[in-house]
This record gives sequence, C-alpha cells and structure tokens, in this order.
Amino acid sequence: MDSAYSDVAIAGDPLALPHLLPPVPQHPATVAEFAGLARSVAADRARWAPLVRYDATTRWYARLQTGPGYEVWLLSWLPGQSSGLHDHGRSSGVLTVLDGGLRERALTPRGETGRALTPGAQRVFAPGYVHEVVNDSLEPAVSLHVYFPGLTEMTPYACTPAAPGRPASAPSRV
Repeated sequence: MDSAYSDVAIAGDPLALPHLLPPVPQHPATVAEFAGLARSVAADRARWAPLVRYDATTRWYARLQTGPGYEVWLLSWLPGQSSGLHDHGRSSGVLTVLDGGLRERALTPRGETGRALTPGAQRVFAPGYVHEVVNDSLEPAVSLHVYFPGLTEMTPYACTPAAPGRPASAPSRV
C-alpha cells in the first residue's frame, strides 16, 4: 500500500490536529460576564420573544440555556403577578427586564428598598439577597434571569409587621 494514500498522509500529523478544531467555547466566569451574557440574550429578541407565554394563574417561565454552572430563564408576568419575598439559596443572579415594567422590593441590612425596573434594567444579586419582584403595572412584562450556580432552591420569606424578612417555611425546591 502506498503511504501517500494513508490517513496520516491525508490528514497530517494526528498530534497537530488541535489547530484544526474549533476553539473551546468560553463561558462566563465573573459577574460582569454573566451580566454580559444576559444582555446578549436580551438583545436577541428573535430567540426569546416567540417562546413567551402568559398564564393568568401563575408566572410563566422556561429555561432558555444552560452552561457549566449556570442557567438562563425567561419569565413572563401579567399585571399583579409577584415572586413573593424570597432568596435564591446559594445562587447569585442577574435579572434583566426585557419588556414592560417590574418593581423590585429588597430587604437589606439598612432596611427595605424599592425600585422600578424598566426594559434594559439589570439587577445583580449574591446569595442571601432577599427580594420580591412584582408587576404592578397594567401591562404584561417579560424578564430574563441568569443564575450561577444553577438555581436549586428558593427560600420564601414572610413579611408581616411582627416579623419582616423571616423565612416563611423550609426552603422550597425549584
């Protein structure tokens, strides 16, 4: 058999093949990179808009993407729908408003804060961050949530005058 027709002769040195392979994809590793991932997905309206659904009984959600140690979720909110006061277990996250408006209420060591979130607004949070997100407008809203590591639990919190910010019950699994 002629060596000019061997696999090695055609493909070249098998140890030199890595230069022919596509580069290993880079995945977000910093908060800024996760926020950038959220902005990138948000900018690709053709990717997420056809998936949005609205449910009159509960917030609707769908997982859009996963990667090493993270998840990207799409949520829809009809007027009056709320997440309830909660944390995200051991996950950090980035919330980005895509359409409509939402209001966030957070419990911090310095007290309660609130802010309106309009399209393009982003909120970044770490484990232990307790907040509630609500659609208090008259129009539907859509948001994108990136969790790292992927979301495995959310602790609901009661917010009563006697015990603001106390866990309402044992952590619930998502």
